[in-house]
Amino acid sequence: MPEPKLTLLPFCDELAHDFYAINAEWITQMYALEDHDRYVLENPQATIIDKGGVILFVKSRQLGIIGTCALKPDATGWIELTKMGVLNAARGQKAGEFLLRAAIDHAHKSGWAERLYLLTNRKSQAAIHLYRKNGFVEDGEIMDRFGPQYHRCDVAM
Repeated sequence: MPEPKLTLLPFCDELAHDFYAINAEWITQMYALEDHDRYVLENPQATIIDKGGVILFVKSRQLGIIGTCALKPDATGWIELTKMGVLNAARGQKAGEFLLRAAIDHAHKSGWAERLYLLTNRKSQAAIHLYRKNGFVEDGEIMDRFGPQYHRCDVAM
């Protein structure tokens, strides 16, 4: 039987560079890396894993590691779906949808689904469409609560 086109991998130290590179690519193409981005991307073990979160990666049979996202608990018990990106070279393979579904499934299995949120920007229309397709809805209360951590965020779901 052939290897699946896309596979899911958990975080390991060897993939920390991919976590940084994939996210830096999409963020710098549309916005600017903020201090908070740099801190999280440079310290994924301390800022996500050690706090009880997870980082997932999607691997393509042809291209290797092509996407990533994280589920990051905060001090109040809410879970942020964050740092989700797919390399430009891998667009069109449905890797983002594959990754988002895996993150949502993990949130359900972990009992986090009711406290799951994300922050984004209206310029990210393709991402917003994907989030809506998978059950996320805009929520101003979430924006008021969590939005200030990034300057670029103007949508909370």
